[in-house]
Amino acid sequence: MSGQSVVTVAGEQPYDVVIGRHLLGHLPAVLGDTVRRVLVVHPAALATSAETVREDLVAHGYDVYLAQVPDAEEQKTAQVAAFCWGVLGQADFTRSDAVVGLGGGATTDLAGFVAATWLRGVRVVQVPTTVLGMVDAAVGGKTGINTAEGKNLVGAFHPPAGVLCDLASVESMAPFDFVAGLAEIVKCGFIDDPRILELVEENTALLQDPVAAASSPVLAELVERAVRTKARVVGEDLREAGLREILNYGHTFAHAVEQVERYRWRHGAAVSVGMVYVAELARLAGRLDDDVVERHRSVLTSLGLPTTYRGDRWEQLLTAMRRDKKTRGDLLRFVVLDGLARPSRLEGPDPTLLAAAYAEISTTPEPSTGILL
Repeated sequence: MSGQSVVTVAGEQPYDVVIGRHLLGHLPAVLGDTVRRVLVVHPAALATSAETVREDLVAHGYDVYLAQVPDAEEQKTAQVAAFCWGVLGQADFTRSDAVVGLGGGATTDLAGFVAATWLRGVRVVQVPTTVLGMVDAAVGGKTGINTAEGKNLVGAFHPPAGVLCDLASVESMAPFDFVAGLAEIVKCGFIDDPRILELVEENTALLQDPVAAASSPVLAELVERAVRTKARVVGEDLREAGLREILNYGHTFAHAVEQVERYRWRHGAAVSVGMVYVAELARLAGRLDDDVVERHRSVLTSLGLPTTYRGDRWEQLLTAMRRDKKTRGDLLRFVVLDGLARPSRLEGPDPTLLAAAYAEISTTPEPSTGILL
């Protein structure tokens, strides 16, 4: 693969996800002629990039405002959303104006939520700058913020007008941030597209170097394949009535880890452990063969992602999982595999089965080893 690729997400409001390098020049076309004011939501680390975006949009005739927000999950709060609403209100944003989310998955979640709730919905364009944002958060129309009780419990479905996945931005990522994002790509390999797993297995050294990977056709193909998986699912099921749940593979346990660790774990690292947990759960339930479970461990370990979690947190994890938004009433629900690329559901598993799967991924508690950053 070379150059740019475009994946169209179907639905009531179809939009394009453009994957390539140096894509900011596309932003005016995606915003359109009817937009006059634009709010660019960005973390402090991207202040220079946000200023570049502002200057370019001003040159195209837009009134542009910048909202600098905290880093990572710290920005996904009601207080930060209220700050953004304040900027929109003071600048007299109307329904024909727009929000741009420039940053990682947390920023696109926040920007999308702010856009969804301002005047009951204004246009949003997502410009994800991390692998996680490109293949997960920015695509699909899910927006949200966290509360003390859990992750993404407050949110709205609000599809973007477009998504620009600029692979050049990946070059500046810290190696573990980059690798953590790959967990969501690996997830798409297990639930839908096994070619993803083969590409990862064939290119593990390359995929641990964000600078080298950013300009490689391998990363471009991995991102495109993951986006195509998500686009197919979201196009059929925007509001998570059924099919879309498969995208939550590994996430019930992952969100519990994130909450127990007070969001000090990167999302991709938690998803990595979460996928191994549900693979073990499916194996113990007689649904999944040993070799597919082992492939989870081998693929994720080859990237340097964690596949175990400390063994003294079960009660806290169980409480967090019962609070997860994928739970129905008191019934715990998990996306599991019946085989490679054969996702299914496991509802209300026996508590002893849940604990046994936890034992399979448990380690003796140790001090932080670098994945808690």
